[in-house]
Formats: sequence, structure tokens, C-alpha cells
Amino acid sequence: MGHEFDLQIQVDAAGDGRYRADLADGWRVGGGLNGGYLLSVIGNAISTALPGKPDPITMSAYFLSPAAPGPATVEVDVRREGGRVATVAADLRQGDAARITTLATYGDLSGADTGVRTTAAEIDLPPLEECVSNDFAPPEVKKMAPLMDRFDMRFHPDQVGWAVGAPSGRGELSAWFRLVDGREPDPIGLLMVVDALPPVTLDLGQMGWAPTMELTVHVRARPAPGWLKVRHVTRNVAGGMFEEDCEVWDSAGRLVAQSRQLALLPRTGS
Repeated sequence: MGHEFDLQIQVDAAGDGRYRADLADGWRVGGGLNGGYLLSVIGNAISTALPGKPDPITMSAYFLSPAAPGPATVEVDVRREGGRVATVAADLRQGDAARITTLATYGDLSGADTGVRTTAAEIDLPPLEECVSNDFAPPEVKKMAPLMDRFDMRFHPDQVGWAVGAPSGRGELSAWFRLVDGREPDPIGLLMVVDALPPVTLDLGQMGWAPTMELTVHVRARPAPGWLKVRHVTRNVAGGMFEEDCEVWDSAGRLVAQSRQLALLPRTGS
């Protein structure tokens, strides 16, 4: 039997660049389904449409309306396919409603671990046994985000003050991350991972769902098996919105994904 995540991002070809999906209820957060999960569904449809170019390299998504559990359709339009990469537009729809519209570049990352150079500093996390499990999240967070049951997250102990009413105000959350069913990370899964941690606004003392407006993901390499390190940071809140920058490092100490999203601040009392 396959892993839960693979079953829940599965798509079936329906002809003319259309793919059927059944969005799973377990990915709910706030008023809809998690954006990263939805990007993985879209990403899987694009991968299916591009034999030989299975991996997302970059994807930019605009979130038009909240998605609900149940049937959905991904419409894939290959705009250009070259020898190395392809550029694709894809929309996720439910009935007559467009949920997400995306533009993506796909290729083959199987050789992307050669010649890697970075000046970025790897996320500094204490050992797993010294970090704080998401099992200890406050009841209001678990109610807002039942998708957390899909994850095993171990948060930096210096960054969990928000859980006891004492946020640091720095705007940073970092954690060890893996799926609870043991599925190993891959490029399609990284589209979900960049949006998996709670919103970084919790560390600013603003509880609640933070709806994503736009999310851009860069996948830099196929991740090694094992735990991932994930960090979310925000530096600016303005106009009722905030940016959230994410880095994902694999067990081999490589920066395998980066993202930036613009999201709405949680509503007061949500």
C-alpha cells in the first residue's frame, strides 16, 4: 500500500491536458485546504504531463479562492518545452471556480547535486530530542490546522514561546520536519513542505489563519532521505500583509528549496 501523501496528491488523466484529483479533508487549515498541499497536487499533474521532466524547478502560484475537500481538476497548458526545461501554466479548479493559477518551470534535477555552491548558513537546530514536538501545540492551533496531524515537527525550543502566550516578536520559526507515515522527501513533496509550518506571525503574537495570496517556490535539488530542517522568517508587516521566507535543508546539509509568500495577517480573534 502506498504512502498517504502519494495517494492524496494522485491525479488521473481526463484528456485535453486535464487531470482529475480528489482533494483530501485531512489537509484543512483555517478556511480551506493548505496551499502547499494544493501545489503538490498541481505539481504532480504537471509532472505527469511531462515525461522526462518530472521535477519542479520553480513555481509561482496565485491563490484565488479557498479550496474544499472533494473533486477538483488541474488544467495543464505546456507553453514551451525545450531540451532541458519546460514552461507550463496550470490551474486548479473546482466546478466553475478557479482556486489557484500557476506558472512553473520543470526539468530533471537528478544531476543538480553536482557543483553546488552556497554562501547560505545551514539552519542551526538543536538535536531532535532537545526540540519541542508539534504534539504540544495549543488546542486552538490544532483546531485551526488539523493538517498538523500529517507531520512530525520538532521546533527549536527558543522559538515556541507563542505556544504559551510569550512570542519572541522576532518573526522566526524553525523545526525538524518529516511526514508521519515515513514517506521520504522529494521535489513534489517540497512544494508542500515550504508551506507546512504554522504561520510565522504566531511568533509576532498574532494567532489565526494567514491566507496566502502569492507563493513562489524554487526547488534546488532532490533531497536526501531523512529529516528536513525548515525555517520561516518574516521581516516586514505592512498594509495588513506580511512576507514569509522559507528555507529547506536536507539531511545531507544541502539547501534544497527556498520560497517566499505574501499572506494576509490573521484576523483579530480568528
